[in-house]
Amino acid sequence: MEFGHTDRWRLPTAIKILIAGGFGAGKTTMVGAVSETRPLRTEEALTHIGAHIDDLAGVERKLTTTVAMDFGRITIRNDYMLYLFGTPGQERFWFVWDELAVGALGAVVLADTRRLDDCFPSVDYFEKRDQPFIVALNCFDGSRPFTVGEVRSAIGLEPDIPIVLCDARRRDSGREVLITLMEHAIRRGVTPVGTMS
Repeated sequence: MEFGHTDRWRLPTAIKILIAGGFGAGKTTMVGAVSETRPLRTEEALTHIGAHIDDLAGVERKLTTTVAMDFGRITIRNDYMLYLFGTPGQERFWFVWDELAVGALGAVVLADTRRLDDCFPSVDYFEKRDQPFIVALNCFDGSRPFTVGEVRSAIGLEPDIPIVLCDARRRDSGREVLITLMEHAIRRGVTPVGTMS
């Protein structure tokens, strides 16, 4: 019996991706929508104690918040297994980001156009670390539509950083966002050779 090399038995390359953005931008929703497995969530109820800390303007119906991270997994083209780490959005949890960012191929910065300035710290974080990222505008029902040019100008993004529209509730939309990030990272010279080792 001959055991020749075959791609059929090749395991997908494990790649770490961060899903970042402001409070209430849809990070937990996106990780849950695209994950092939039941996502791990570290959500806690919002309480009156945090009312003076968490700005709920524009997201008044939000009942929970991520206090550590969200985690999910999706396979892309049978070649890449993306491990998704959703970062907490509030400033008091930003200390977690440095640990989550270790070994990541890049990041998706989810932006809510109702609260666009909430994504600025995420953009700054990845720019300062020269880590590949894209901005995904989460199209919330009832939000005012902006052009990509208007958003690029408001955020102050360089022309080579992709901005895409998405619906974080839809698996196909989130999947396309992740593919866009991978393509952007490859254009920047980052090779997805397994960032989870």
